[in-house]
Amino acid sequence: MKLKSQINQVIKEAFSKAGIEHEPMSVSEATKAEFGDYQFNGAMALSKKLGKNPREIATEILNNLDFTGLLAKAEIAGPGFINLWLNPLWIASQCKVAAKDSRLGVGKRETPIKVVVDYSGPNMSKQMHVGHLRSTIIGDTLANLLTFLGDEVIRQNHIGDWGTQFGMLIAYLEEMGEDGSVSLKDLEQFYKDAKGRFDADADFADKAREYVVKIQSGDQHCLNLWQKFIDISLGHCEDVYDKLCVKLTREDVKAESFYNEDLPQVIEDLISQNLLKESDGAQCVFLEGEEIPVIVQKGDGGYLYATTDLAALRYRANVLGAKRISYVVDARQAAHFKQVFKVAKESGFVAEDVKLEHIAFGTMMDKGGKPFKTRDGGTVKLIDLLDEAVVKAKETINDKDNYSKEEVEALAKIIGIGAVKYADLAINRESNYIFNWDKMLSFEGNTSLYMQYAYARIQSIFRRFDGEIIGDIIIGDALEHRLSVMLLRFEDVLYRAAVDAAPNQITTYLYELATLFMRFYEQNPILKEGVDEETKMSRLQLADLTAKTIKQGLDILGIQVVDKL
Repeated sequence: MKLKSQINQVIKEAFSKAGIEHEPMSVSEATKAEFGDYQFNGAMALSKKLGKNPREIATEILNNLDFTGLLAKAEIAGPGFINLWLNPLWIASQCKVAAKDSRLGVGKRETPIKVVVDYSGPNMSKQMHVGHLRSTIIGDTLANLLTFLGDEVIRQNHIGDWGTQFGMLIAYLEEMGEDGSVSLKDLEQFYKDAKGRFDADADFADKAREYVVKIQSGDQHCLNLWQKFIDISLGHCEDVYDKLCVKLTREDVKAESFYNEDLPQVIEDLISQNLLKESDGAQCVFLEGEEIPVIVQKGDGGYLYATTDLAALRYRANVLGAKRISYVVDARQAAHFKQVFKVAKESGFVAEDVKLEHIAFGTMMDKGGKPFKTRDGGTVKLIDLLDEAVVKAKETINDKDNYSKEEVEALAKIIGIGAVKYADLAINRESNYIFNWDKMLSFEGNTSLYMQYAYARIQSIFRRFDGEIIGDIIIGDALEHRLSVMLLRFEDVLYRAAVDAAPNQITTYLYELATLFMRFYEQNPILKEGVDEETKMSRLQLADLTAKTIKQGLDILGIQVVDKL
């Protein structure tokens, strides 16, 4: 339910009745319970336009508000704020509707669009490392969210599968004399060994350079070696995706090499539009207000990332028909994307009505505030980090004797992987964040484990009840009122998070909801002896809707729930 929209409509109708010919600003959530459920602060903004005192304007609005539906009362506060309280009967009826709806009352977008989300993008020459974590899970969450809201989402994994290093790698693979299933188990070590050979053996280095040329000219033998290498490397990525519970598949791969044939045409089209100028032998686009040009072709004829990105943008906008193209990439690439997006629009490769956005994110840091590394200063493999998360998660499971070995493993994976993902998604994506096992695997605070515990606690209520839930929802006190209103805010939170590409808005909401439910659970007994049947049924329904909302919210984040914890 778009709760804000419905309240805004009531305000708009009051404006019309009061003869105020201006579009009202949106209401906002009240900052404190004593200020009501929502606040309208637009009277101050209208003061100059109407030449009236803000409180006088607020009074006119209040006198024309409709109190027969969703609003119960309104009060003027301070210089002209209007505090709004929702009608408990209306809230209860809407929660009842949401609880019976598989989508919990969240509507799909009226005018869905096609969205490309570009994320993960590992380099096939090496194994995925912790630097790929944020792009992979933020991108997957955004894709899940937009899909849930009704957009047609096309996931794109722009893997790095082209470049001079692959000549060295396939030459070394050939020398190993096997299919690669053994030697490529550790890509990091394979790369080091190949590089060592390249640096130490001039003949091998010459062969590696020769193989680069052969790959690019379409030599079948070298292409077969290259494809074998890519397939095995991509298999390593798929192991990570499976463990992370992200939805990227091989069908979502649109590799760097996919755009190779279009690169000469990109240059030709930029030339035909007089956008290219030669600088030190290179072909460049000079943008107004930018000191550094966008180089699209080197003096030796080679292409750059900008060239491939322009080809990809053109393909995504014109062939796939995307109206929103989101790149979930490290914040340090901001200048690159700003320039490439500008060239794409100026060249007409991408139409003006297509939204291009760089979903930037900060760096994962260790406890000392430095980039996350191994003890010897090396790059941490992502699969190793996830395996460690599962091991550490086992330590949080109490009463292991009550579970089979398989159940402990499954539970540890859900807890551990969920903890890693939630800790990342719970912060503002543009911020750097400190990776801390103790904090992310805590039952307290804004953590995945806290959410999973809240959900499991509600499931334990229903295991004890084990009956049919009938009757209406009744808002009996202020706490039930707050919990119900919070549940009805779910759709507004999701749509705002989709616009801002901000998963942390979802985690903040879920944490506030779970915290509020825990207070409700402690203060408003459900199955305790002495609670009348009508109240019990009402509270069971609120508990059920809370559990469903937590589960749906975590599902969008790519995190599973557990029935027992």
